[in-house]
Amino acid sequence: MYFNKKNEKNIPMKRKSFLSILGIASIGTSVGAFASNKYSSIIFKNSPFFKLSLAQWSLHNTIGSGKMSPYDFGKFAKKHGFEGLEYVNTLYKDVMGSKEKSKTIKSFIKKNNQIVNDLDLKNVLIMIDDEGDLSTSNEKKRLKAIENHKIWVEAASEMGCHSIRVNLHGTEDAEKWKATSSESLSKLSDYASAYNVNVIVENHGGLSSDADLLMEVMSLVNKKNCGTLPDFGNFCISRKWGYGDDGCENEFDKYEGVKKLMPKAFAVSAKSHVFDENGNEKEIDYKKMLSIVKDAGYNGYIGVEYEKISLSEEDGIIATKNLLLKAASEI
Repeated sequence: MYFNKKNEKNIPMKRKSFLSILGIASIGTSVGAFASNKYSSIIFKNSPFFKLSLAQWSLHNTIGSGKMSPYDFGKFAKKHGFEGLEYVNTLYKDVMGSKEKSKTIKSFIKKNNQIVNDLDLKNVLIMIDDEGDLSTSNEKKRLKAIENHKIWVEAASEMGCHSIRVNLHGTEDAEKWKATSSESLSKLSDYASAYNVNVIVENHGGLSSDADLLMEVMSLVNKKNCGTLPDFGNFCISRKWGYGDDGCENEFDKYEGVKKLMPKAFAVSAKSHVFDENGNEKEIDYKKMLSIVKDAGYNGYIGVEYEKISLSEEDGIIATKNLLLKAASEI
């Protein structure tokens, strides 16, 4: 869920022409946008090999600004044809800002379960941030981070989610990172096993974006309910100060990275930032990515995760979904 701040001036495509490609009737409206889309017939004739979920992070600006309640996430996803929901814990300020999290999280569970039941949706996973560093060399902090994550394991279980997504942030020493990461994941996975919940790691910056190192950690943990969440775009291992495409100093090849992470994948994240005039992601070859995912035998949920740059979050979500379905029909 990296922020990637590009200057819109670098994007030559006009928004109106792009939206016409997507089949969106008007800018900024909530539409079931496929009626006039040139991909409509493909979408309805050929079901993709995966199921579609929506990552709540795609709406983090809308929710963060107060324009949408995080509890309207399900309604938005249903409106745009998604089957599954991928929650982000930090978007629920009523829980994260509470001094009695064990109580407020019960309300979080109850509300979201009611929503998915009413709308016939599926809770897929919860992405966990800001609950401490699982890979820090400070043992006291690491153990505290493990404890902080346990409440989300319990929540995921009560909501029927198959996984919680965790980060492996902390030390940047590769050997220490592997040791601390595997220790934390082992303890957390043992706890989660009793709740029938998987603990999955996203390539999410730092050493976790080195697919070789992350798979070494998976081998060290060696537990059935511990795996990965390959993200199409998060393979920058180290950055210069600041954000943007030019800020990455060391990047793992994204296609090789996804290929290496797929054997342990319990979920997949379709990252998107900028689209060309044909509706293709400028930085990621979606056909190539989906071929890798399909060849790995994966048929679970792929989560749309648009990070706003040129389009509104709503339009970017629609664009990413369209591209996923188009690419799936062509492989």
